[in-house]
Amino acid sequence: MRIICRLFLCLFILFVGISTIAGERTVEDAVSDAAVLRGLDAIDAARGETENLLVQIGGIISPSGQEHERAEAVATQMRKIGLSDVHVTDAPNVVGKIKGRSGKALIFISTLDDLATVAEHQRASGKLPVISGDRVTGPGTNTTSTTVAALTAAKVLVDSGFVPEHDIIFAGVAEEETGLRGMRALYAEYSDVAIGFVDVLGDGHSISYGAIGIHWWRINATGPAGHTLLGGIPNINQAIGRAVDRILQISEPQEFADRRARLNVAILSSGSVFNHKPASGWFSLDVRSLDLEIIESMESKVRKILSDVSAELGIGLEMEVVSNTPPGQIEGALESTLVQTAIGISKYLGYEPSLSNAGSANLNISIAGGTPSIGLGGGPIRRGGNRGFADEWANTPAMMRSAKNVFLTAITIGNARDE
Repeated sequence: MRIICRLFLCLFILFVGISTIAGERTVEDAVSDAAVLRGLDAIDAARGETENLLVQIGGIISPSGQEHERAEAVATQMRKIGLSDVHVTDAPNVVGKIKGRSGKALIFISTLDDLATVAEHQRASGKLPVISGDRVTGPGTNTTSTTVAALTAAKVLVDSGFVPEHDIIFAGVAEEETGLRGMRALYAEYSDVAIGFVDVLGDGHSISYGAIGIHWWRINATGPAGHTLLGGIPNINQAIGRAVDRILQISEPQEFADRRARLNVAILSSGSVFNHKPASGWFSLDVRSLDLEIIESMESKVRKILSDVSAELGIGLEMEVVSNTPPGQIEGALESTLVQTAIGISKYLGYEPSLSNAGSANLNISIAGGTPSIGLGGGPIRRGGNRGFADEWANTPAMMRSAKNVFLTAITIGNARDE
């Protein structure tokens, strides 16, 4: 009987593996665990499989608003590796989980969509990406490398028998490039149970723990058209020029430089021929700050300028929202377990991460909602290069480091118990 009990105990320990740790796990504790080290070795061994998965998923044309095929492909892989409750939402987001015990969740997010130019290059090429040395080259590889890294980490976690304290959610989200629609839907679904969100943008060479607000506007101008011989005024271009000049003199960018207050006009568009006054035109407006109050103050001044110029020149000027990425700062975020653990993981992986309270990605939504969140960045060179061009590429070693970062974050933060 004693022999049978001992055999049962050994089998139980073998099966549970890295799931038996109770309480909060530090990075030092995790990487001293032989089972965790075997998991990291398993990620290294999965390099070829991960590269091939990037060829498959990255090769799917997936511009913002058209992510369904890529979402279904990710869902298929999630089911294959053994995640539970895998589903594709209306957004479309794709979600799968490793079930925990607490009813809470740690949520990893990655981006499903690509720039429109990426889709154009994919259609022009008509070929899948190719693997060569330390690169996977082809449009669609750069951004998608983080989704594939998360899937590799998820597979190793499942294969190891990991049973976390909190649910570990893996989510690919839609329309990151065009308004964060997918992340808004995901946050609405999980905000009540989330202990934290991890936006996987790279391998952790940089870590964001706060969010800068970014409001993009299109300022539309309308007025009477006519031939040059009929007179040059009123002219929408005079109104555009006058408005732009005054907008760029708004004082907040100088007064609140420490709060990252910024105003920029990048695009001016009107007429197409020399001898006609255009009836319509527009210019872009990019408004940014760490604080919503500063953003709103600048936008109030912009509205006043547009109203004044319109009254002076008889030209219609109206603001049209393009996108609205909210700011957010969570008190004590830098000293939080989530951020300090992320720093420790990056150091373990071999680099001193740069830190920022001005992230700008999916994590803005959860930070603005008051939920602890981080963005694991890597920069265009570390993640790959030439994004948006025909010869775009992903850096395979960086992709594998991203997988290790996700794996270690799940082991440490996901195995924590609420006190």
